[in-house]
Formats: sequence, structure tokens, C-alpha cells
Amino acid sequence: MKKKIKLCYIGGGSKMWARIFMSDLALSPFLEGTIALYDIDREAAERNKKIGEKMNEDPNTISPWIYEVHPTIETALRGSDVVVISILPGTFHEMHSDVHTPEKYGIYQSVGDTVGPGGVLRAMRTVPTYEYFAKKIQECCPKAWVINLTNPMNLCVKTLYDVFPEIRAFGCCHEVFHTEDLLCDVAKECLNLPLKRNEVRFEVSGINHFTWFTEAKYKDIDLLSYLDDFFAHHKEGYYEHGPFDQYLWDPFAYQNKVKYDLYKRYGALPAAGDRHLVEFLEGSYYLSSMEAIKRWGFQLTSVNFREKQQKERVEESIAMAEGKKKVVVEKSPEEVVELMEAILGFRTKISNVNLPNRGQMPDFPLGSIVETNCLFAHDGVTPLLAKPLSTGARALVLRNLNSLDLCYEGIKKRNFEMIFTSFLAQSLCSGLSLQNAKELFIEMVRNTKEYLKKDYDFSDEFLIEDEK
Repeated sequence: MKKKIKLCYIGGGSKMWARIFMSDLALSPFLEGTIALYDIDREAAERNKKIGEKMNEDPNTISPWIYEVHPTIETALRGSDVVVISILPGTFHEMHSDVHTPEKYGIYQSVGDTVGPGGVLRAMRTVPTYEYFAKKIQECCPKAWVINLTNPMNLCVKTLYDVFPEIRAFGCCHEVFHTEDLLCDVAKECLNLPLKRNEVRFEVSGINHFTWFTEAKYKDIDLLSYLDDFFAHHKEGYYEHGPFDQYLWDPFAYQNKVKYDLYKRYGALPAAGDRHLVEFLEGSYYLSSMEAIKRWGFQLTSVNFREKQQKERVEESIAMAEGKKKVVVEKSPEEVVELMEAILGFRTKISNVNLPNRGQMPDFPLGSIVETNCLFAHDGVTPLLAKPLSTGARALVLRNLNSLDLCYEGIKKRNFEMIFTSFLAQSLCSGLSLQNAKELFIEMVRNTKEYLKKDYDFSDEFLIEDEK
């Protein structure tokens, strides 16, 4: 028997993720009900409503859903059992400054949404928005399960719990799954074992986009012990989802050279893709120049590329909504729907998610947001005790976690000087002089003033003393 639920989707005008999520929901054997779409871009939400209704007509669909577009966040949230948040904090104008302004100071960012100078500015926009979301969830559906998919993941989840401590929220990221696929490829090539992710026991520990595998076993076989042999056969690089040189035309691809280099140095395997990993380390390591970036086998994802990609996705959504392009219902590799099914009582599942540290990572600050394995079962998400990181990996994770926590405290207090201190603490800013760092920070803040001014006091002495 299926469970009828109301699901609120904040960011329901999503150009890509929404279609993946709605397709997975259409294939759920356990869930049905209503999806309330809310987005500041109502036209985009209306398109997703039409796409969802076309999915209901697909012969593969086993769970048709009722799609509603809501004019206010309150009506979308009220009575919801599950809330999914997937938004773009700001516009491409702000993102362009986040990613590209630091290049004037020799700082390259391959993503710019989690740490580094771009991560700090994105957090300044995101945290006030999530303070609002948390208050509205507390007001309208305090018992709902809340699933965050937005970056910066760490600070989004931290804000939700800080504003509404009783919230039932967790953050999901698919980065870890990519490395699980890589390790399955290792098993196939080195051991002739054609494994799937759910057949391997993975132990992970860290923070979002800087989570590390401390163990990967199939029965009693240690898959990590075969990495040296595997990469000895792939000295030119390896990509688990395509040809080894896909990064040359796909800025989201990489060769895993950074990942393997860090594994050799620290004795644990980083889980995120190389594009994310490099931003948690000094720029002189892997981001020192365009030549170095190419040598390490990844690309910078420019904002111009993202704008082009979004334009194509909007055009595709319009074509689907108007019936000019077929809407396909198929299962994705994502796990969000499976996690929903587990907390709503239909299965048990272990997966990695972001939650406040309640002791699952004993060597790290309590209350800080960490990413570890958790047990999903009826009406509960229970963090599992994580295996300790190697000394070197622990030091790297702790450094970045402390700077994230400092960034949050500064934003919470709307204190530019404290936020700037966290900006200085970013690994990618380590090569800047104090003066250059302040010049860059203030320039990036002013570049995004139109988006920030509703939440921050631009007459603050920290900003105007620079003009004296």
C-alpha cells in the first residue's frame, strides 16, 4: 500500500534537478501524493508542473503525482511531510564575481560554491535566505523532513539547525557516489568483480565536498589496496563516467589525478571530484596556473559555460512542457527518493549525508556540520560512528571546517570584519597579502551589493574606511 504525502519543493522551477527528482518519484513503488512547487520564478515552476503531468502519462510511471504551483512559500509548506530545497543563491551576475574576480589576484576557482573566496560570498547570500526558510518551516510544517540540495551544503544545513534546533533536516550530495563508482571499476579491472555500489561497504568521514573514504570493502576484500595497481595502469588519468580525456570538452569531468595524489599522501581516499577537492587546498598545489590545471586533468567551470548550459536547459524545459520533446521517465543514480522511502517506513538504508556532529566524528567540534554514513529507518536518521581519519587528512578537514564555522558566525552577526577573517582563512587565499585580501573581499562584496544590501549594512566602517 502506498503512502500519500505532501512534498514541498522550494526551488521548484529548477531547470534540471527537478526533472530527475520527479522522474524518480514517478517510479517509487511506495509513495504518491501532491508536489507543491514554489519558486520566485513562477513561470519556471509552471513549466515543471506541465512536465510532471506529462510524466504521469508515461507508461513507465507507477506513481502519478498531483502537481501544484504555489504563489507563496507559506501555502506550499503548510501540511507538508517532506520539504526539498534546491535553489540558486543569487544570479549569474553574482556568481560571475564570485568565481572570476579573484583571478585578478592569481586565484583560480574550479567551482566557487563551497569554500575559497567564492564560497564565502555565496554563503553571505545564502545564509540569510536559509534563516528565512528555517523560520517558515518552523511556522508551517515543523514536523516535516527537510532535505537540502543547495550549496554551500555545510552552511545551509548549519543555518537550518541554528535557527530551528528541532528541525528534522539533512543535506544530500551525490559527489561520494562518483567515487563509489570508481571503486567498483577498480574491482572490475583488478579482481574481475563486476560490482554495484550497493554491494560494497563504504566508510566515509569529513565535510561536504571534502569527505574521505576510510574503508571500501567487498566482503573481506579491501578495494582501496588495489588503487596503486589500478592507477599504475592509468597513468594518463581515469574518469569513472566516460573516457579518460572527457575533461577536455566537459568542464564537469576530471581525471582523478588529484584524488589519487591525495590518497598517496594522506592514506585516505577523497570522495569528491577533483574540481571540488582542489579548492580546499592552497592554490599553489593544483591551481597555480592554467598549465598546472591542465596537467592535473580537470577544468575550471566558467560562469559563461553555466549561463550557456542554463539557457539550453530552459529551452529543453519549454520544449518538454509544450510537448515538442518527449519526457522520459527513468531511474537516476540519485538516492533522495530512496532516503525518503526509508524515513517514511518502507525500507532501511545506509547512506552519507550532512548533519550536525553529535559524536559521529569524535575528534571534531560538536555541532559542526559533518558528512558521514547514517542509518535511515522509519521516522529517523541516525548518524553512525565514523572511522578516524588519518592524521594528515584530519588536519586538512579540521582547518576547513573551522573556517566554515567562523564564516557562519560572521554572517549570522552580519559582521564584515569577522567574515573577512574567515575569508583570510580560506586555503585559496593563503598567498594573498593582508592588503590584497582586503581589497579583493571588499571588491567582491561591492560587486554583489544589489543582492546583499537587504541583509547587510553597507555603511559599516569596515567597508567605508577603505575609501578614506
